[in-house]
Amino acid sequence: MIENLPPCPKCSCEYTYEMNALVVCPECGHEWVPAESSAEGEGTAGERVVKDAVGNVLRDGDSVVVVKALKVKGSPSGIKAGTKVRSIRLVDGVDGHDIDCKIEGFGAMQLKSSVVKKA
Repeated sequence: MIENLPPCPKCSCEYTYEMNALVVCPECGHEWVPAESSAEGEGTAGERVVKDAVGNVLRDGDSVVVVKALKVKGSPSGIKAGTKVRSIRLVDGVDGHDIDCKIEGFGAMQLKSSVVKKA
C-alpha cells in the first residue's frame, strides 16, 4: 500500500485514495496507476505506451472491443460497436491508427486506440 498518494493529475485534488492497483480521485473520478508517470517516461525513451479509450495499456496480442460504430469505406455496413477484435498488433500507423488487426467480415485493417476498449 502506498503511504503518500500523489495528487490527481487532472484536477490536483490531494484527497486521492487507493482502490486495488489504481489511485482514484473522489472529486473528478479520474483513475490511474500510480507508477504510470514513470512508465510514460520509460515509454518515450524506449517502447511507446498505447492506451485504449478508457486508459488501459494495450500490448501486442490483446483482445479489444470496438466502443463506437465505425464507417468503413467501400462497405455498406460499418463495424458495429461491441465487435470483438482478437490478437491486435501495435504499429506506428498513419493519422493515429496505431492498431493493426483482422476483423471478421472485413479483413485486415488499422484502428485507432481511442475507439477500442481492452476486453
